[in-house]
Amino acid sequence: MAPRLKEKYKNEVVPALVKEFKYPNRMAAPRLRKIVLNMGLGEAIQNAKLLDSGSAELGLISGQKPVITRARKSIANFKLRKNMPIGAMVTLRGDHMYEFFDRLTSVALPRVRDFRGLSTRAFDGRGNYTLGLRDQLVFPEVDYAKVEKVKGLNISIVTDARSDAEALALLRQLGMPFRTEAQRRKAATSDK
Repeated sequence: MAPRLKEKYKNEVVPALVKEFKYPNRMAAPRLRKIVLNMGLGEAIQNAKLLDSGSAELGLISGQKPVITRARKSIANFKLRKNMPIGAMVTLRGDHMYEFFDRLTSVALPRVRDFRGLSTRAFDGRGNYTLGLRDQLVFPEVDYAKVEKVKGLNISIVTDARSDAEALALLRQLGMPFRTEAQRRKAATSDK
């Protein structure tokens, strides 16, 4: 059975995007290509056990075994040598990607403390969106009692949209909780 978000994409999102951007056919509508989860574990240089727990947690969050990323070059100031393990990453495609995106938007993001919506400024100009989470505890799969250290997580959502406006419309239709212009102005005035 296909994930519910994939069904929503086919039945609701594509027709709405075709109507909004006047695409010649359904296949021209943008779609999600992949989601990349990246957890930088720089402290693993001193404590190798941190790398094991971080990659295990990333595996729980994604439902897939993470790849250990290694340093590309040596940096003496950070006591870093070439090929030292310094992080973990997972690339999600297909049904896993849609299921993770659904869990991210409906479960994890609402659990973020003081969440007021995501910024619309994190697009890269090619229709890809990246967001960072300060801790992995917003995902219900991670057991709070077993966490040794709170670790950050980067999530890159790669689409095949031709512009940031198309990607924003796609992600908004899929349920990504973006901040509205009024909320952005209100947050800017309350921060001062």
